[in-house]
Amino acid sequence: MLRKISLSPLILGVNMLQQDCQLDKEVCRKARLARDPRFDGQFFIGVLTTKIYCRPICPAVSPKEQNVRYFDSAQQAACVGLRPCLRCRPDSAPRSYAWQGTQTTLNRAKALIDAGVLSGPEGQSVETLSERLGISSRYLRKLFNDKMGISVKGYNQYRQLLLAKQLLHQTELSITQVAFAAGFTSIRRFNETFQQTLQLTPSELRKRTAKSQQNHQANNDVTVNSVNSANNSIGVVALKLQMSFRPPFSWAKQHHFYQVRAVSEMEWLDDELSYGRSFTINEVSGYFSARLDASRHLFNVEIVLENESGLTQLGAVINGIRRVLDLDANISQIDNVLETITPLAEQMSQGLRLPGVWSVFEAGCRAVLGQQVSIVQASKLLNQLVLAYGEERLIGDKYVKLFPTPEAIAIAELTELKMPVARKKALNALAQFVDKNTHAEPDLWIAIKGIGPWTIAYAKMRGLSDPNILLCGDLVVKKRVLALYSEQAEYNDYDYLAISQQLAQKSAPWGSYLTFHLWNLS
Repeated sequence: MLRKISLSPLILGVNMLQQDCQLDKEVCRKARLARDPRFDGQFFIGVLTTKIYCRPICPAVSPKEQNVRYFDSAQQAACVGLRPCLRCRPDSAPRSYAWQGTQTTLNRAKALIDAGVLSGPEGQSVETLSERLGISSRYLRKLFNDKMGISVKGYNQYRQLLLAKQLLHQTELSITQVAFAAGFTSIRRFNETFQQTLQLTPSELRKRTAKSQQNHQANNDVTVNSVNSANNSIGVVALKLQMSFRPPFSWAKQHHFYQVRAVSEMEWLDDELSYGRSFTINEVSGYFSARLDASRHLFNVEIVLENESGLTQLGAVINGIRRVLDLDANISQIDNVLETITPLAEQMSQGLRLPGVWSVFEAGCRAVLGQQVSIVQASKLLNQLVLAYGEERLIGDKYVKLFPTPEAIAIAELTELKMPVARKKALNALAQFVDKNTHAEPDLWIAIKGIGPWTIAYAKMRGLSDPNILLCGDLVVKKRVLALYSEQAEYNDYDYLAISQQLAQKSAPWGSYLTFHLWNLS
């Protein structure tokens, strides 16, 4: 009688995914043994003996190489039956978009899913998401299976679980609050999925976290403060999270960039380590304050939501903060590409990132106000716009200004702004278009009178964090480029267009970072 033998899905899955790993195995081995933070989130380490997966910076004793497999994403590790390490907590790792710049559709789909379009009571279907992306649902599913080894729904579910795990670890939100904040519509479904996938219940994870904090306090003789408070008596929810990044990080230059363009009461920089601002997303308002902890390669971030119903948008808020601060950039890889541009290499600032703004509409307004004027004048106009048309809210114990809505600017007379009438009309027309076409791509703005390629490119670079926008039409960029190449004999007979085209090719897919490097040259 023949006995049926079932091969382990763990081993089969690992062998299959190992072939597709983006990073060389020897590079991964050296990175994990060195616990190099520059690789944090770029790959994950699966330990077959313990059936867990870790970050490269995990403080646990390093496993033997023969017991290790490497994965491009946490989702891939989970697909083959591995569970996240409770010590290094992969849910807190910076994200890594290995395909960014080459798989535009997948990147857009993932960004929308990360923003919560498939989650919550009003979550869209995969078919609706596909229509929004302009592709078939079959092709979208194929993209995820081929590039990530996971289904669209599977990716979204695991993303929700990692967010829930992070909230359970770092906050004192109730398990019910955590479930809804992570995008689940049923507590029962949340508990079942959590236990099935992570192999322990949410309450068990909470207990282990509390015990770990007590041990940490006893071993280090320090006080472990609560990292969350929810003032439900007035409906406000406040929580604190740690958001990691991969070094290096040129925070001083990014901080200065924010400072000279800051809007009073909408943005604040209390000292050289902090930045905060108000936000509105899907009718949920609040604010965040982020403080750099350079030694631990993270920001301590406080998020305050106007009311508890806003928890359904918490995932989107966290993604928005990470994008605005550009915490997920593989900055070493980007710097390595830009260092090949010989005239720039000697003057580069290592770790320079993209300082984002909260929405592409806000970025578009900033661009219109900044047309043909100095940074100082543009900042003055922006402050006047927000002061006149932005709504003031008391959120918790803090009065903040919210950036004006498209509806408000669409009908605004803009008499407070000392600028040409044509530019005021362009601002009104932009707001009217965005108000009527909420999800329209900024490229469609070109049909609006007074909106040109520079304005659209700037909006995409800062409002969508598009990584490959080289603002060749920017006067400062042009001045800096010509200065860099003026002493290069081989370029003496070239015009600016030819030089900028070569720069775009050399810097791709990181043209936006080159733009900021050029802006930061003295």
